[in-house]
Amino acid sequence: MEVLFLLLVLAAAYTFSVGVGLYVVCDHFLTADIPAAIGHPVKLRVLHCIFQLLVTWGTIFEKLRICSMPQFVRFIHDLAPLKMDPDVVVKDLWFGTIPVRLYQPKASSGALRTGIVFYHGGGGILGSLRTHHGVCCHLSKESDAVVLAVGYRKVPKHRFPVAIRDCMVATTHFLKSLNKYGVDPARVLVCGDSVGGGVAVIICQNLVDSSDLPKIRAQILVYPALQAMDFQSPSYQQNKNVPLLSQNFAFYCWCHYLDISPAWKSSVFKGTHLPTEVWEKYRKWLGAENIPERFKKRGYLPMPCEPLNEAAYLETNLILDLLNSPLIAGDEVVSRLPEACIVSCEYDLLRDHSLLYKKRLEDLGVPVTWHHMEDGFHGVFTTLDMGCLYFPCSRRILNAVVHFIKGL
Repeated sequence: MEVLFLLLVLAAAYTFSVGVGLYVVCDHFLTADIPAAIGHPVKLRVLHCIFQLLVTWGTIFEKLRICSMPQFVRFIHDLAPLKMDPDVVVKDLWFGTIPVRLYQPKASSGALRTGIVFYHGGGGILGSLRTHHGVCCHLSKESDAVVLAVGYRKVPKHRFPVAIRDCMVATTHFLKSLNKYGVDPARVLVCGDSVGGGVAVIICQNLVDSSDLPKIRAQILVYPALQAMDFQSPSYQQNKNVPLLSQNFAFYCWCHYLDISPAWKSSVFKGTHLPTEVWEKYRKWLGAENIPERFKKRGYLPMPCEPLNEAAYLETNLILDLLNSPLIAGDEVVSRLPEACIVSCEYDLLRDHSLLYKKRLEDLGVPVTWHHMEDGFHGVFTTLDMGCLYFPCSRRILNAVVHFIKGL
């Protein structure tokens, strides 16, 4: 009888698992938009299905109160073995309570090296030192630089602004101990992808008046997240169902990182969560008229103004904090930022963040090196070491970043 019961349980578990898998595959084909220009549609479908499968299982475990979805996905992501490069020395360190990972070229150098502080992406809820290990390893080796990756704390235990504080503390600690790591104080860069790119900009803005620390030489931003206000720009409309960052998943990250109720989804998507005077104030920087017309050819429909949802505004107005939307910082701050290398991707929900930031910097006389990946999508950079799921676009991004670093 016990054997029979066990067999029934196993059969039920197997059937349920197969059902979850079928649900994910069917949902993918019904909702995901795979642009033909990406060039490797099957790879992207597989990658997206794997990601959605992890999110779905994580959601199931969250409902069963076993663990949160982000914790489950991070756990599975971190199971992948790390690929070590014999030419790079990797050390796990702690700056106080903040875990960091140091990458140093193994070959000795007669001169001080460039230092790069790297902040990983993941929407403030995913990503880790392990998921971006390959990127940091390549950066260190190919640019002959010392790379410090920051393992900031994340959802569900830690929400805004903990991640920003962790990155600020780790960066300050590094800047005060450059001699220890053989880094040239005149060549310290900040770098990040997605949310990490936004963190890099925030760090630059907050250190612009720090006379007691070495100046940041440059900011390197790979499809950065730079504002949390507008969900209706051209790229949001065009790429809302493109993997790996859909509009719905971006909103999920937004809610959980900022600890805002998902009930305001309709208001946020319509733009009624902010008063008309706020939209008018920042239109000079956020308005679609600042985006070149060629980026609107795939479709763009301006949203009509609707009455303010006062309750939504009261709960969501922290998005106006510069720690959430560094794109709206004043000219007196942005004009003094270091030169930038910006990489944008055509099929990325956040593409317009890069375009708007590029224009702001250029209008204020800050030098910008811009690379646009016509076949790129959000998250492609981290496929660099994914074997059969590798996308050539990730190598082109790395080459562009390394070329920029070597030219400083």
